[in-house]
Amino acid sequence: MRHSALIVLLTSATLCGGAFAQGFKFSNADNDDQAREAEQQARVQVLLSTPCKAKIKNQKIMVLIGESQDGMLQTNQSRYSSHFDALNARLQGLGLKTITQSQIKAQVAQAEIDAYFKNDPDKALSASKRLAAQYILRGLITTEAGYNTIVRVNQVSIRMQFTLTDASGRILSQANAENASYSGVDTTGMALTLVNEKADEVVAQLYSDYCRVATTK
Repeated sequence: MRHSALIVLLTSATLCGGAFAQGFKFSNADNDDQAREAEQQARVQVLLSTPCKAKIKNQKIMVLIGESQDGMLQTNQSRYSSHFDALNARLQGLGLKTITQSQIKAQVAQAEIDAYFKNDPDKALSASKRLAAQYILRGLITTEAGYNTIVRVNQVSIRMQFTLTDASGRILSQANAENASYSGVDTTGMALTLVNEKADEVVAQLYSDYCRVATTK
């Protein structure tokens, strides 16, 4: 009887000890996440402290999103409405003036949108002039797909490169966001998740460079 009671007592102690250890582990993980988030927000605030004159803030920026996958380029803007909205909301929150997707669709031909991603300056410049856009923010999604034979799922590495140029195509700033791998085949949806996770820091970096370069022109 005593032997059985001892086993129960030791088992209970082991379980409790495991629970305490596990709780401590989760607590540490939460603290690490909070520390990383605080560090990211601190970087964002430093970048946003770059002075930017009101006349610069009111200049027009056109946002375009494209995707390169297996050597094919996809630039149909309606496919990336949510990505566009996420970036535009943050840019507008900083006081920058962005061109809406409906304005782009009404005034920019698909071939001209392609030109921004194919480095065709003549066609791109024509569209910029028509919309009176002084700056263009181009986001290019690139993916690498594969199959993990061990866990038997599709894996996709997502990377987004953001390039800010003036109307003539001169590069003013570049920023990247990436995550190692995901399982699934919805690369557009995964890219949106990446945009939402990284947009604050990416937009802050672009904003800082935009203001610094533009005010020295």
